[in-house]
Amino acid sequence: MDLFHRAKMVRLRSHHDKYLMADDDEERVCQDRNGASGNVRWTVEILDGPAPVLRLRSRYGRYLTASNEPFLLGVTGRKVLQTVPPRLDSSVEWEPIRDGVQVKLKTRYGHFLRANGGLPPWRNSVTHDIPHRSATQDWILWDVDVIDILPSPSASPTVPYAPAYHDWPSSPANSMSPKLSKMKSSFSFSGSPRKVEGRTIHCYLADDDGNLDESFEGSSFIFNGPSVEELTRKLEEETNLSDIIVCYQNPVNGKLCPLHLTLPPNNMTMHVVVVQASSKVAETFTSPINR
Repeated sequence: MDLFHRAKMVRLRSHHDKYLMADDDEERVCQDRNGASGNVRWTVEILDGPAPVLRLRSRYGRYLTASNEPFLLGVTGRKVLQTVPPRLDSSVEWEPIRDGVQVKLKTRYGHFLRANGGLPPWRNSVTHDIPHRSATQDWILWDVDVIDILPSPSASPTVPYAPAYHDWPSSPANSMSPKLSKMKSSFSFSGSPRKVEGRTIHCYLADDDGNLDESFEGSSFIFNGPSVEELTRKLEEETNLSDIIVCYQNPVNGKLCPLHLTLPPNNMTMHVVVVQASSKVAETFTSPINR
């Protein structure tokens, strides 16, 4: 369990150098080489007990599940799916067993999460099984990439990072919307340097007036680019929008401000809000009040 200590979100990389991926159909699970995809990020839920186990939740809010459904008729492997069972039972619980610097994930019934290779339909598939052939023993080994961590209970509060706009108002504004006020602490840049490939971006959408769009549950992804321009293009892909403005929340007055300067150093995690350039709130970005 120590490989998942304080882990909030992870990627699991198989022996085939591919990542455990939640398919867009919100049901299947497979392997993919794109480590920057949001579909390869899994939220960790650790359950304490005599033998600690964990649950892994996909970006769609569905759990990695060891089903009883055969992958192919006549073979021993069973399907691994994304599901939301009526009751969270042992089918969504995985016991991590460390093997050197890697981990095996075992079901309550002694099967292991297995990344399959070979020809279709086995290629890129994921099943749970007990490997019997020595050639496939490595297929149940996974590398754990921790891409977001839980804060230490004893850690001192950190000061959010924000670009140095020296002409911010000196007192908080009273006109901040309730939705933005509720998430005020989340929209600033936060976190500390992590030894991961790129930085984690948490993305939210704002409506025409600058309030959070509650129909958009938020998106997270790994970003490797160095500039705001590249981040903007990546966010257009993530949100399927065009002509957007990437914003952060002003930590002084709670208002949305366009991100024009460089990105935070050391691959720090960022919380950003996407605004349409044609929206009402975007018009205020050029007004004297916001300069």
